[in-house]
Amino acid sequence: MNVGERVGFIGLGIMGSRMAANLRRAGFELVVWNRTAETARRWAAEHGAEVAASPAEVGTSCDRVVTIVVDGPQVEAVLLGEDGAATASHEDLLCIDMSTIGPAAARRIGAGLAERGVRFADAPVTGSSPKAEDGTLTIMVGADQADFERARPLLEAMGESIVHAGPLGDGQMVKLINNAVAATNTAVAAEALLLGKRAGIDLDALVAVMKAGSGGSAMLALKEHPLRTHDYATLFKLAHMLKDLRLCLSEAEAVGQGMEFVERTAAILAEADAGGFGEADFAALLEALEARTGTRL
Repeated sequence: MNVGERVGFIGLGIMGSRMAANLRRAGFELVVWNRTAETARRWAAEHGAEVAASPAEVGTSCDRVVTIVVDGPQVEAVLLGEDGAATASHEDLLCIDMSTIGPAAARRIGAGLAERGVRFADAPVTGSSPKAEDGTLTIMVGADQADFERARPLLEAMGESIVHAGPLGDGQMVKLINNAVAATNTAVAAEALLLGKRAGIDLDALVAVMKAGSGGSAMLALKEHPLRTHDYATLFKLAHMLKDLRLCLSEAEAVGQGMEFVERTAAILAEADAGGFGEADFAALLEALEARTGTRL
């Protein structure tokens, strides 16, 4: 039984707020902290949780602390910073980072935590906010076996498919590659729809054939309607996807491999970001493609 176990949770944004809610539904007692304090207070009042005054307070009151924030520097700040969760930690502390920060940052932060006797697992997620809502995320974990087993009960409350990818950093690498494929797939689907529009064909017919045939994909199923209606309600921020692709390209360069298609997709995302769509869903990459082609879908 999970009832009565106290878990720290840092980061109550689009994903974190939903993931933390699933931990509460599973019976875990939560101690939460968010950079915007009012967000933490509202969430705690709705779901029943204790609000910490600082990440350090989270770390001293819990044996396991989950973080899901924007990037590596934020993870480093909330764990290793002046008032971070590991500043006054105890020997049983395990930090589980579910942000997407790249393997290099995960290993660097893990080394810093190890110097303080704190264990670390990287456990980024895929599935966007709908799957965070219903607890069906896919979670890829980089950690040693013992740390993975300690993290598993929490991860199973938030996800449907829990994959132990390998040692620390490997969860991050798997996530970056997955996101690069997802974003590139979305860009190709958007280009296909634009070509269909310019060629004057029935887009309903095109989509029906692609979904039923070899052109089908999870991204086509998820993004076809937002693309065709220009509905960019945020499931996954475009700026965050651009960050992930740049991290992936950096890791690819480090091992001596180019990723030409991912580079092109990152350029499309950068154009859309410069056009003011960074806070929108990454389906807004369509705006850059429409500008390039002079065609409105």
